[in-house]
Amino acid sequence: MDTQNPVNAIPKETAFQLCAEIQEQYRGKWWMLAGMQCWGCSTFSKDAAHRCVASRPDYRGCNLVNARYDKSKKD
Repeated sequence: MDTQNPVNAIPKETAFQLCAEIQEQYRGKWWMLAGMQCWGCSTFSKDAAHRCVASRPDYRGCNLVNARYDKSKKD
């Protein structure tokens, strides 16, 4: 994915909303790969601005958020 292409960008509010939904879905499910990913991201980032989703200017830094956003656009 091209970080310079604003067409593929996820709106900031949408990205953080999807992140929160995914985090809630996988809360306590550390034995799942996605659960471990969310646990590590939320544990080691002190606030939402430092989570994986915000690591790129287009808010596509988290593969879980990307997949959910792209799926919602296809439906």
